[in-house]
Amino acid sequence: MTYATIDGQQVYYEVHGSALHGGGRPLVLLHGGLLTIGLSFGPLLGPLAAGRQVIAVELQGHGRTADASRPMTIEALAGDVVELLDQLEIAAADLFGFSLGGLVACAVALRAPSRVGRLVVASADPYRPPGRESAPITEEHLPTQADFETMREAYLAVAPDPGHFEKFAARVTAMVHEVPGWTAEQLRSLRAPALLVFGDRDFSPLPDVTELYGLLPDARLAVLPGATHMDVSRRPVELLALITPFLDFPR
Repeated sequence: MTYATIDGQQVYYEVHGSALHGGGRPLVLLHGGLLTIGLSFGPLLGPLAAGRQVIAVELQGHGRTADASRPMTIEALAGDVVELLDQLEIAAADLFGFSLGGLVACAVALRAPSRVGRLVVASADPYRPPGRESAPITEEHLPTQADFETMREAYLAVAPDPGHFEKFAARVTAMVHEVPGWTAEQLRSLRAPALLVFGDRDFSPLPDVTELYGLLPDARLAVLPGATHMDVSRRPVELLALITPFLDFPR
C-alpha cells in the first residue's frame, strides 16, 4: 500500500498502468462520498489503465486514509490532490471525479488550472445560483439501505479506525450539505475541456444540469437513461464508452 504525507495525514493512493502506455497525462480518480476506490471505480480501473497511468486517491477519512482533526472541506481535499501531484512530480493530469470527487475535481481545476488537462465530472453539480432552492430528493433517488451497508462494509474492511464510521459519515454529510458551490463567473473561467455525466434520475434535476453545462466554456454533456445517482458509477460499459474517447481526443 502506498501513502503520501500531506498536511499531517497519510493519504492513500494507488497507481495503475504505466505512463509509457499512452505517453500522455496521467488520470487521477476521485471517488464519491463514503465510498472507496473500489466501490466507485473497481470495474473501470483495468480498462482505463490499459491506455494511461491511473492514480486513484482515497480522500480524507475515506477508505485507507484516516480522518483528520482539521475541518473537512472541498477546498482542503482539493489542496490534498494538488499536493499529491506535486509529490509525484506530475505537472498536469486529467481528473475524473464521481459525486464528492466531482466537486473536488472542479475545485482543483479552478484553483490550479495549469495542473488540469481534461475534466470528467460525474453526478456533481458545483453551481449554486442565488435563489435556487434545492430540489426535493425522493426515496427513489437516494442510496438504498443496501447501498449504505455496502459502504459501511467497505469502510470496515480497510479503514485504519473501523469504529469511526458513524462520526466520519456525519462529517461527510455535513460537508456536502454546506458546500456553497461556485458562481457563474467562476465556472465560466474554467478552461479545461469538461465532460459532465449525470443520471436522468440523479440528485440534480436535468434543468439544473443543462444550466451548468451552458456555463462551462468547453463542455460536453451525457445523460444516462434510467440511472439514479448511485447507478451512474455502476454503468462501466457506458462510462467507458463516454470517457475513453473524451480523454483520448487529440491534445
